[in-house]
Amino acid sequence: MMNIKKNRRDVHGVLLLDKPQGMTSNDALLKVKRLFNAKKAGHTGALDPLATGMLPICFGEATKFSQYLLDSDKRYRVIAKLGERTDTSDADGQIISTRSVNITQSQIDEALTHFRGDILQVPTMFSALKYQGKPLYEYARQGIVIEREARPITIYDNQFIQYDSTKHELTLEIHCSKGTYIRTIIDDLGELLGCGAHVIYLRRLQVSNYPIDNMITLDELQNEPLLMPVDSPLQDRPKVVLSESQGKDILLGRTVIVENSVSVETLVRIYQGQQFIGAGTQILNKLSPKRLISTT
Repeated sequence: MMNIKKNRRDVHGVLLLDKPQGMTSNDALLKVKRLFNAKKAGHTGALDPLATGMLPICFGEATKFSQYLLDSDKRYRVIAKLGERTDTSDADGQIISTRSVNITQSQIDEALTHFRGDILQVPTMFSALKYQGKPLYEYARQGIVIEREARPITIYDNQFIQYDSTKHELTLEIHCSKGTYIRTIIDDLGELLGCGAHVIYLRRLQVSNYPIDNMITLDELQNEPLLMPVDSPLQDRPKVVLSESQGKDILLGRTVIVENSVSVETLVRIYQGQQFIGAGTQILNKLSPKRLISTT
């Protein structure tokens, strides 16, 4: 075991894994880490086993910036089965109620207006949120219900795609802020429609501004490893290029004076020439280091 660890490689960058259905995010992470024989790796926001799609995995120095992906917006395609409610709000759970479905397009359109903009959402008991050091889903599996506070989230877009009235299946595309539980949206939507609903299909299409075309499956990964650059978690942040002497000062933890000025504190990408060296915060013309990478 010691020899295996010693032989692991220094790998740096971000992999956009297309997570397969039926696999946990941690299992997917471990498999990818083994394929790369990487020393250090971590994922940026778990997907349920039922879900597929974009799971950014950060390697090496890129792990220092994983929080920015955890905090970023997400986009999902979801199919809801109307008429059945489950204890987990998805197809992996047990059906707890069955009701007839008699809804019109106008009722769907009106109901969706309640799930757009800034709303409060009560997290599902089948979530990884911690209570007294244990995830909520562990309590849920024991039949214990913990009181949860509603949390503010933002639904930037909740787009109707189609409704199959024969199968009672409603397809939506949802662009949302961090901390949004799509299962809870579907469960709440089903209750608002008066028929109940649960998720039968969930695919994460996008994290931050990463393009869907850059995702790679586990099968493809074994033939053609593909990593996004270490600075990609910060791709939507302003870029500041420093001279060699300024870069040395930043890497020593010092604040430097830059030419441009900003009126509010801003998170920026820092480069020494063409080399990315980390993230910093700038206010007026003062730039201070926040997260730096090893340049040796």
